[in-house]
Amino acid sequence: MNPPSTDPTDESLSVARVRELIKPMDIRTRVIVLQHPQERDRALGTVPLLQAMLPKVEVIVGLSWPSLARLLDDADADALRWAVLYPGSLPRQLHLNEQSAPVLRLDRNGNALGPTPYLEGLLVLDGSWSQAKTLWWRNPWLLKVQRLVLHPKEPSIYGKLRKEPRREAVSTLESVADALVFNGEPREVRDSLRKVFRTMVQRARDEMKNTPLVPDPEDDPSDDESPPETGGA
Repeated sequence: MNPPSTDPTDESLSVARVRELIKPMDIRTRVIVLQHPQERDRALGTVPLLQAMLPKVEVIVGLSWPSLARLLDDADADALRWAVLYPGSLPRQLHLNEQSAPVLRLDRNGNALGPTPYLEGLLVLDGSWSQAKTLWWRNPWLLKVQRLVLHPKEPSIYGKLRKEPRREAVSTLESVADALVFNGEPREVRDSLRKVFRTMVQRARDEMKNTPLVPDPEDDPSDDESPPETGGA
């Protein structure tokens, strides 16, 4: 697992833009980001910023892992105490009231659950929609953990800076921020993450006024279609 780098020469642009604003926060929830290898070098990626602000966040780069137990290096890992953030391939159609819930927690059979008992950890698939689908289908053991489905009330802070395939799609940082509050973490954690992220985005926009933005090949519209949702949500 990759801890936040302490080498200033290895600092990501997203962190460098707001370095003076970063104040690390402690959380109870364990967060593991499963990152597609092609996502690692994005200048606007939010995972480095997330790690800098939440040192407990772990990042594992790869395409597949044999099981949750192997991922965690814990033979006693309990899938029922973990949830993955992924909106596709739902086991059933969501009811209207569920479609408007900011965060919906489902068990492996699609039954809705309350926020308690709180989860031990969150699994986050980091990459474009196409990359996230690859991670999902290459790790069938994800079907054994619970699911968190997010319905953000506002569009991503990225705005037009980075194309999203649909309005409700948000960054990894924004998704984790909402999921953490649902899992009992202080709302101040979410507010702080979003505030620093918003400043990073604004500073990136200011930089790009004088420097043309080079198109990211990973942002090809044909590559970012919405993930398949069997429940039609």
